[in-house]
Amino acid sequence: MIDLHSSIIGEGKPFIILHGFLGMGDNWKTLGNQFAEDGYEVHLLDQRNHGRSPHIDEMNYSSMAQDVVAYCEKRNLENIVLLGHSMGGKVAMQVAGEAPYLVEKLIVVDISPRYYSPHHQQILEGLTALDEASLTSRGEAEDFLSKFIKEKGIRLFLLKNLYWKTKEKLALRLNLEVLKENVEEVGKALGSGIKFDKETLFVKGGKSNYITVDDKPLIDLHFPNVRLEEISGAGHWVHAEKQKEFYNTVKQYLDNK
Repeated sequence: MIDLHSSIIGEGKPFIILHGFLGMGDNWKTLGNQFAEDGYEVHLLDQRNHGRSPHIDEMNYSSMAQDVVAYCEKRNLENIVLLGHSMGGKVAMQVAGEAPYLVEKLIVVDISPRYYSPHHQQILEGLTALDEASLTSRGEAEDFLSKFIKEKGIRLFLLKNLYWKTKEKLALRLNLEVLKENVEEVGKALGSGIKFDKETLFVKGGKSNYITVDDKPLIDLHFPNVRLEEISGAGHWVHAEKQKEFYNTVKQYLDNK
């Protein structure tokens, strides 16, 4: 079992946030600060092979869920609020199904329990080329990545993984080789036996196709006490694109409104 790296903000009820594929806990810092002001102890976790957490060859939802359970048990966290975006949402679903005693409320952001075919190839190709290039500034790295990824917002999100490995060389915190080898795992469907009966909120981006009308019966099957909210005008990165609306939606759910 590994010990995940985290940033902890505030005091109060434990609130665990799990980032998506190729992200890190720090992506959620602004929202984490807001929830901390509402009386939560917010834990921004780096999942395995991401951020500052250990690099491990094994990469699947069961092992990632066990990382989160171990993290909570080591710190005596209970009755947690658990939020996950995209890949982190799948991990959160798995945790809730495997350790329902740990989770009081579940929030899943723009991901369904179904299977998704691999669709990160262009991004992974760009990051691999970036990792192999000798770049000496973040501006140079963004220019380089623009050859692979046209959307500036996605480029800036990915470039948060850059750090100065030495005084002269930039590198990525991601364990790219393992992530590339296991990209099929990231798309896998939630196991049929996973079920969570407690309060659950699914948040969908209005412009995103990660959750469709056809997904609702499957969501209901795994999460019978679910509420689905849509944030209009938002894509897959709902929390970043419509931060205020996202915060208000989650807060209303947490306040039982």
